Order: sequence, then C-alpha cells, then structure tokens
Amino acid sequence: MALPPRLIRKLRRIVGRQQVETGPAELLVYESDGLRLQTARPDCVVYPASNGECARVVKACCQAGVPFVPRGAGTGLSGGAISDGGVIIQLSRMNRVLAIHPDDRYAIVQTGVTNNDLSLQTRAYGLEFAPDPSSGVSCTIGGNVAEDAGGPHSLKYGVTHNHVLGQTVVFPDGETATLGGPFPVSTGPSFSTFLIGTEGTIAITTEIIVRLVPVRPAVITMLAIYSKVADATDAVSGILAAGVLPAALEMIDNLCIQAVEAHLKAGFPTDAAAVLLIELDGEETLMKRDAEAVARVCRGQGAVAFYTAETEEERLRLWQGRKHAAGALGKITHAFYTNDGVVPRSRLTDIFQAIYRIGDEYGLRIGNMCHAGDGVIHPQILFDSDDPQGPERAIACSRDILLACLEMGGSITGEHGVGVEKRGYIHRMYSAADLAHMIRLRDDFNPGGLLNPGKIFPSDNKDGETGSAISIPPGARE
Repeated sequence: MALPPRLIRKLRRIVGRQQVETGPAELLVYESDGLRLQTARPDCVVYPASNGECARVVKACCQAGVPFVPRGAGTGLSGGAISDGGVIIQLSRMNRVLAIHPDDRYAIVQTGVTNNDLSLQTRAYGLEFAPDPSSGVSCTIGGNVAEDAGGPHSLKYGVTHNHVLGQTVVFPDGETATLGGPFPVSTGPSFSTFLIGTEGTIAITTEIIVRLVPVRPAVITMLAIYSKVADATDAVSGILAAGVLPAALEMIDNLCIQAVEAHLKAGFPTDAAAVLLIELDGEETLMKRDAEAVARVCRGQGAVAFYTAETEEERLRLWQGRKHAAGALGKITHAFYTNDGVVPRSRLTDIFQAIYRIGDEYGLRIGNMCHAGDGVIHPQILFDSDDPQGPERAIACSRDILLACLEMGGSITGEHGVGVEKRGYIHRMYSAADLAHMIRLRDDFNPGGLLNPGKIFPSDNKDGETGSAISIPPGARE
C-alpha cells in the first residue's frame, strides 16, 4: 500500500524535501542489509539529522498508522533493518561526535558515528572505543547498540553493553528520554542496558554515551599453525586454562586460508588445516610471561609451527587476513551463507566436527572462521548461486548447524542478532512461556507494533520461516 501523500508532505517539512526518498531506484538500495537473500522494499526513506527530527518523524508515522524501521549502515547480517512497505528512518546523517571527555574517559556521539571514526578522533587523547566488529570501518555505534555487537577483542574487553554508559532514545510514540549517564548510579535497574540488543524493536537510539579505554600500550600477536583442526580448537581451552586471557583468540581453517592467501597474501600457510591468531596486550613483562605460556600450550596441543609477528606491518597483515577472510571468499565462490552460532568453548572441537559432517551431508563446502575464545562460530557455507536449489540447501545446512549449537548448550546467535533470519528458530532456544514474557515486554513499549515489525519473534513456529545471510561477494563473477 502506498503511503498517504499527506504523510510524505509532512515528512518533507520535518527533514527537508531532499531528505525524503520515494523513487524506485533510490528505494532499491534499502531492500536488504548484509542479509542479501531476504529482501523487502520500503515505501519511503527519511534522513533525519537530529534527535528532534527523528522524534517528529516517528510521531508523524504513528499518527498515520504507518510502520517505521530504524537503519544504520546496513551492514547487519540478520535482516533487522529492512521494511516491507512503510518508512525506513535512515540515521546516517546523525554522524557527529558531540563531545569527548578524556579526563573522565567517555564520549557522546550521534547514532550514525562509525566505530573507526570515533576511535580515530579519540586516539589523539590516548583513548579508543573497544568494540571492534570486522565491519568497524562502516558499521555505526547505533547499530552496535541494536545488536550488542562484539568483535575479535570482545574476549578481553567485552561487547557493546560493557561500553555504553547511557543513551538518548525515541520511543515508538515519538517521546524521547535520556537514560543512564556518564557516571555510574548504583540504585535501580539500568534501562539503558536493557535496551541494548533489542534490535530496534523497543526504541530508536539517537545519541550514545560511550566508555573509552586507554589505547593498548603494547601488543604481541602470535600465529599457531596446525595440521588438524581438532588440535587448534583443543588449544583454545588450554590457553585459557593456563590462566592467560588473550585480548583476542581467533581461528580460521584451510578453506578460508586458501581464500585469504589468494586475495591478500596475509602470510597464512596454505597447507595448514587451521591457524590460531592470538593477541596479548598490557604490561610488557606480563605479556612476555603469557606469550611463553601460550607457546607452550599451542606446541603441546600439536602446533606444527608457532611464531610471533616481529613488526607492526606484519601484525597488521595478519589481522587484515582475519578481518577480510569473508570478503576474500569471492576468489573461490559465487555465493556463501554465514551464521553466528555459539557453543561453550569446551565444545569447539565437537561443533567443528559437526559442521564438516553436516556440510558433507548436503554436499557443500564449508570454510570456518570464529571468535574461538568466545565460542562464536562463523561457518561460511559455499554454494552455487546458479543452482535453483543452492540457496535452499545452504539454508538447511545452516539450520542444522545452529540446531547442533543448541544441542551443545549454545545459542543461535552470538553477535548478528535474530532479525528476520533466525526468528523461525528462536522457539528452539526459549520456552513458550519465555517468549510470551519477551513479547509482552516488547508490546508494553511498542503496543501498536509499528516500530520495526516482524523482527526477532516468529509469526508461527515453522523452522526456516525466513531467509538467510546470503552474500554474493563483489567481483565474484569477474
């Protein structure tokens, strides 16, 4: 159903005529986020520049009874920022760092500021924003809040909710509130923390007060090379059991190594079954002690080689290989599916055995990369996009992997969120009573269901109700 012309005129008065898009070509850009297979076209996209404009847009949509969906950079992988009709509130114009308070180690930012942009500005004061998703160059801090995003260094530094002190939000009726603040308050529940990870279904975050941490004074980055994936995954628990808490503990397997080396030449040996990328930071004497312990564990678990990056250039090259591993798959496949299941780290060996077995059952190659220290997996399920059955087989393969994660005491999502992608599986993770309480809580704040409808919770309990995270890498067909 087309939007009422009166609403479009009102939106243009609020944000300016040039900041409202209704043309088919412009709307095409907003049909998906990083979840490429799941698409839906909005009727309109609006670009507010402030909290006040956002609130007025929300009120206008409410008065017209039109659904609205907040959107950041569109890098999400769960379909959480798409809208079937209605209005997308595109928050990218709200991209200013409003204040930096180095003495008290916090900053106030608008929701559209990217992780990297904030840290570039705060490093002049020897501070940075710790969450570091692989899409940190382009993903927004508002998007981090919506998904409670993590990244490779969340093992030591935590995820987004560990670094948010407060936020300004617009509720579904257009009313605004500032929650939390730069300094801790010990009385009462933290409503700001409650909102983090609710995927834009309860309120729209427009400004965030973020905690800043000192830039790491010294870093040691190591690479352990294995001829067996099981040896690498067993070493993960061994490192932590030895009393070492790495800043990051990542793993990639041979298929992803092949893609990385074909694309980037990061320095990963192409005959390795898997590598562990391990990073320590902190005081130099303690780091050297921990590095020796890591080396002992890795060699004791069957590492065929172990070395430490000798220069900053070498260290950055190794990290480039890890952070761009998914994009590098464009060198070896037309399309791939990814998910973000979680298992206890003690079950990493079991889940990778299950992943390879499930891939064989479906006749699909699967490459793996993971935040091994946190047990967050990212299986890359390769398929032929020209095969009409290819996407469906990849979806079914991923479903079985996620169900295997649940059987091992894990979760269907570690950092991408549920969105539309996994809403058909969430009843496998929570009881009907749990889901009823969650839905009731959402509906208390979003009674009309106009804010980001159709996300997280299923309309029924059919597995595979929605699409999946299909990516066709740029240049894959060249």
